[in-house]
Amino acid sequence: MKKALKGAVVAVGVSAALVLAGCSAPGAGGTSSSDSGWAKQDASLKGTTITIWAATNSNKTADSVIKGFEKLTGATVTVQTIPDPYEQGVQTKVATGNKPDLAFWQPTASELTSLNAKTNLLPLTGAPWLSKYTGNLADFTGKLDGTRYAALVTSPAVIGVFYNKQTLAKGGITDTPKNWSELIADAKTLKAKGIDPFYEMGGDKWATQWWVQAQLADAAKDGLWTKINKNETAFTDSTVQTAVDNYKSYIDEGLFNSDIKTGTLQDQAAAILSGKAAMALQVNSFFTTMQATSTTKELDEKIGFVPVSPSGNVGTFIPDQSNALVAFKTGDSKKESAAKQFLSYWMGDGYADFVKDQSTVSLEKGVETPSTVPEALKQVAASLNTSVGSMQALAIANPDLYLYLDNMIQGTMTAKQVTESTQTQFAQLAKAQGASGF
Repeated sequence: MKKALKGAVVAVGVSAALVLAGCSAPGAGGTSSSDSGWAKQDASLKGTTITIWAATNSNKTADSVIKGFEKLTGATVTVQTIPDPYEQGVQTKVATGNKPDLAFWQPTASELTSLNAKTNLLPLTGAPWLSKYTGNLADFTGKLDGTRYAALVTSPAVIGVFYNKQTLAKGGITDTPKNWSELIADAKTLKAKGIDPFYEMGGDKWATQWWVQAQLADAAKDGLWTKINKNETAFTDSTVQTAVDNYKSYIDEGLFNSDIKTGTLQDQAAAILSGKAAMALQVNSFFTTMQATSTTKELDEKIGFVPVSPSGNVGTFIPDQSNALVAFKTGDSKKESAAKQFLSYWMGDGYADFVKDQSTVSLEKGVETPSTVPEALKQVAASLNTSVGSMQALAIANPDLYLYLDNMIQGTMTAKQVTESTQTQFAQLAKAQGASGF
């Protein structure tokens, strides 16, 4: 899971959603899309076995879908857990010719590239559920060079501020920040009252990059990552360097927990939930960590979410492997069709049961989000329509920015060395891909 977040990549949305036919209820024979490559949801699959690869944090995600699909079609669906680090494990297996029928995967341009999508993955062109997605979800993820390869099944993560309502109130903060300047001003107000404004998990490292990326939201909207991809600008230039310098200055000002060098995700979640610290700049998995030790009622009472960018309340989206699946070219046409049929059922007749079983935000029109979903997660999902892509979303390669930032926290790198190391690694990765300009 940590790798999914720290090395996640998000596909760039480049084309409009297809207008497709919906899926009918079981017993009515299902409905195929206008693309003849999509079987009906209830087509018989007796004697067919479908294998799904999943990470440790996603190997139970499809349980309700599998149960319903097996009953409806007669298929057998097995889930194989690939040990962490998941992405590397999958890539190694695929490189040796070992492929599943389906796999959880980050629905992103560079991660689709890492699987050599054009050679190894089935295009999901004409997917019958695309017109059901709410907002712009059909447009911004799951594609490579204009072709859809990934099916988004759960709400993507968004970088933003998770905060303890009661702690903010104790510090005299009555409104959430409307931009980055207000966020930092609120932090200084809290510090003056003896409250830790922010908690950072330097021990686990991977969330350090959110502090830089949130500050780059406006620049990302204005094409920062396109320019970096073309080597027209660099991590060492003022835009990214200023964000890193700011992060360092916040640390130096004491706006974080005193154990910033050793703090973990678990520590961070406990600190925000208990009110020991007021805020954390984080993504959805942070909230999931709090859910493991508290009830929806407690979370609704205590925890809120607000996206923040320099100019306003703009989030930065970063889907991980638990959000989407890809289907592989295996050379077995029957199993390839069955894999696509499984996705069609998941996002069709099986979707309402899925969101209820997983207590997750619905991505589809006509399927209500369960009442068991905490308000903060609904706030995260609501921010997606105005969010912009992260480095993982829009860059052609993803250097280890989080590691260099953690080195800065530990005192072994300067802010300038962070950007220099990041740029050097990025250029190497881009050149290895054959990217123009490197």
